[in-house]
Amino acid sequence: MTNYDVFNGDADGICALVQLRLAEPRAAQLVTGVKRDISLLKQVDAEDGDRITVLDISMDKNRDDLRRVLAAGAEVFYVDHHFAGQVPPSARLKSLINEAPDVCTSLLINHYLRGAYTAWGVVGTFGDNLKKSASGLAKNLDISAEQLSLLEKLGIYINYNGYGADLDELHFRPAELYSLLSDFANPLDFITAGGETFEQLETGYHQDLSAAQSTQALYANESIAVFSLPDQFWARRVSGVYSNDLTNQNPDRAHAVLTAKANGNYLVSVRAPLNNKQGAAALCMQFPSGGGREAAAGINDLPAAMLDQFIAAFTQSYRGS
Repeated sequence: MTNYDVFNGDADGICALVQLRLAEPRAAQLVTGVKRDISLLKQVDAEDGDRITVLDISMDKNRDDLRRVLAAGAEVFYVDHHFAGQVPPSARLKSLINEAPDVCTSLLINHYLRGAYTAWGVVGTFGDNLKKSASGLAKNLDISAEQLSLLEKLGIYINYNGYGADLDELHFRPAELYSLLSDFANPLDFITAGGETFEQLETGYHQDLSAAQSTQALYANESIAVFSLPDQFWARRVSGVYSNDLTNQNPDRAHAVLTAKANGNYLVSVRAPLNNKQGAAALCMQFPSGGGREAAAGINDLPAAMLDQFIAAFTQSYRGS
């Protein structure tokens, strides 16, 4: 019998697993990758009696492999907030799915564990740019405003670390970063004891974000803005958190950040307006390799020939938002 922990390599996926394994320790094979690598269940060669935990990856993008591992006799615990589609009926599947725009996997796990490790839930929720939800959850903690700010920064930095075309572009591989974080029941203790790791993430984040912030919009009006980043390591690393930063600064506007790829296509990050968190997944799912959730979605490989079509659809989706 083998245990597998399958999780998104961003802050939400990592912090959800940290909470779960602090509460329910279990030696397991870790299956993860860069933020955009979400078809992770294909890496699991399940056998009868195996136990698989899946966190923060779309069931819709993994449905065939979910059916495969269930048919092999594995038991699956699946927790997520992205578009799920039809949930396969199986007595061996336990799922917690909530696609509401103010919910993330770290919040779902925090509720499942009845607040056992709320501080880590706050970190993961901040990392998913759900500031209001994270601040609300943090009211259950006896911490100062300065400590809350540190939790927010940690969430942002962990999330930033997950972006890249491949693992070699990241500061820390997600499985490695999870292992570093999971030694601490309190994320504030990690920030203190693991200061070198925290500082490396913080330095990289600010360097990359500074480069992105010098970029001029391709197009912008009151409803939408489109930005384009070059085919560079730093641009791929910062594309997601830069999208969040733009959205936080302009909460009534939708944003699309296009990052050029070596094959001539584009990596796309879309953020719905903070004050109207809907439509991002439906927009991106119109295009090959697109998906996500209501508030935040993306396209992994938008063909260059479809760029004008994407911008037109983006404009139409948020006209007058």
